[in-house]
Amino acid sequence: MQEYIPHRKCVGCQKIKPKSQLLRIAKNDKGIFIDEKQKLPGRGAYLCKNEECLQLAKKKKGLDRSLKATIPREFYDLLDKFFAENYKKSAEVSE
Repeated sequence: MQEYIPHRKCVGCQKIKPKSQLLRIAKNDKGIFIDEKQKLPGRGAYLCKNEECLQLAKKKKGLDRSLKATIPREFYDLLDKFFAENYKKSAEVSE
C-alpha cells in the first residue's frame, strides 16, 4: 500500500499541494503565528513557499477568509520579511 500524503490548498494561488511543501499560518486565542513545524494548535491556513502566492493572498484577502479574522498589516510585514529571509524569489515554479 502507498503511504497517505495529506494535501492542502494554498490561499494565494488556490493550488492543492502536499502539506509538506506549504507554509502554515496558525490562528489561536493568543494570536496569529507563522507555524513552520505545522504543530501549533488552532485554525490554519497554508501558503506556497514563494512570494507570488503571498502577494496573491494579500490582494485577495485569502488569509483573512481562511483564518476568519482580520489580518493586521504588521503581520503581513512580518511575513514579507520571513519570505525574504527564508525563500528565494521564484525558488520553485508553480505547476
